[in-house]
Amino acid sequence: MALKPSLIKKLRARDPECWHCGDTEVVPHHRVNRQMGGSKSRESDITNVMMICASWNGLVESDPSSAVRARSAGHKLRPWDETSTPVFHFGEQKWYVLNPDGTRSPVEGMGDDIPF
Repeated sequence: MALKPSLIKKLRARDPECWHCGDTEVVPHHRVNRQMGGSKSRESDITNVMMICASWNGLVESDPSSAVRARSAGHKLRPWDETSTPVFHFGEQKWYVLNPDGTRSPVEGMGDDIPF
């Protein structure tokens, strides 16, 4: 299922660069994939989608050690995880919660808890 243009517009506003490397050439990434048992309803849930570079997206989906790192940063979730799980922005060195309105909010008290 392709993402609606209105959702892509909100994603690009919230995520102008890759959460991993800061590259501005980004693609949508589902934190919980349907192939992993994720619900169809999560496909267009803006808290389940983030913009990352194609390189990181490929590594997250194909390289086990990158997948572990992505899970520790909230970039990749297991089917039973909630999309309210915080996400780490490597460039900013900050944790955020992705909000249903298409914004992100910093998470207080997790600043020292940097994955890897």
